[in-house]
Amino acid sequence: MKIKYKNKNITLPFKAEPEETAWTSIEMVSRRNPFSGQAIELPEFAAKVYDYTIAANLKAEHEDKAQHWGYSPYWPAVRRGLDWFRRHFAKEYMVLLD
Repeated sequence: MKIKYKNKNITLPFKAEPEETAWTSIEMVSRRNPFSGQAIELPEFAAKVYDYTIAANLKAEHEDKAQHWGYSPYWPAVRRGLDWFRRHFAKEYMVLLD
C-alpha cells in the first residue's frame, strides 16, 4: 500500500488491513519511547508502522527466549519496520527506535 504524504509516495513496509483507516491517515498523533520517555508527533500511518514493529519485536524476543536467539520468524518484520523508519522518518526513528 502506498501513502501520499508531503508530495511523496511512501510504500508501507507491512500489509495493511483495508478496513483500518489508521493505515492511511495522515492525522498527527504522538508516540513515546518507553525507555527514554521522549515523545514525538508523527502521522498516524507511521505510528501504525511503529506499533506493528514494536509488537513484532516483542513477539520475536518472546519466541527467542523460549527457543534460542535468532530463531523467531518475526525478526524480518522488525528489520523491515526499522529500515522503513530510518528511510522515511529519520527524526522520529532517532527519538522512538534508536
